[in-house]
Amino acid sequence: MSAVPRSEKPVGRFRRMLDRLSSSQEDLESEELREDTATAGCTRIGDCHDRQIVTVTGTLRTVTLRPRAGVPALEAELFDGSAALDVVWLGRRSIVGIEPGRRLIASGRVSLSRGRRVLFNPKYELRPLGRE
Repeated sequence: MSAVPRSEKPVGRFRRMLDRLSSSQEDLESEELREDTATAGCTRIGDCHDRQIVTVTGTLRTVTLRPRAGVPALEAELFDGSAALDVVWLGRRSIVGIEPGRRLIASGRVSLSRGRRVLFNPKYELRPLGRE
């Protein structure tokens, strides 16, 4: 068996087709999200550290209304193929366009809350629906 990892081996058209046929739908979507992150010039969520200012992109997996200290807070889980990040808008019950399955770019300072990465009140840009 070769000591070279699969990702470093030369990949032909047949090998790529075979890999796509043998991969699960979730693996294919994660790979597509990782490629999208690289082409958009954003930071991978898996590479984000506490107190770092970042711009990340991905797909919203869940969107929930969860009050924090008596204040409404809209929470969404953003996934980019490498890891997940919670995006929280304080004082908001809903935002038009923020829904599961929607792609967006978010910028802000990452913090850690209960072991999870969180962006509070980020600047964000919704990605066009036609690209999905």
